[in-house]
Amino acid sequence: MELHPHIIEKEGKKEFVVLPYEEFMLLEEAMSDYEVLKDLREEKEKSKNQPSVSLDSVISDLGL
Repeated sequence: MELHPHIIEKEGKKEFVVLPYEEFMLLEEAMSDYEVLKDLREEKEKSKNQPSVSLDSVISDLGL
């Protein structure tokens, strides 16, 4: 992703960044995807010692 920021300074220090709206939306989507992935990894870690059932067993039990 290529960003085209416009930096606004206040009293000689970088204070704000302005992005084109489309770039902002891409960043927002990427952050949302990151949060979902982080949550999935946390849940996977919590359940790693839990008993599991194979997909074949589930299919068989459901009669599919």
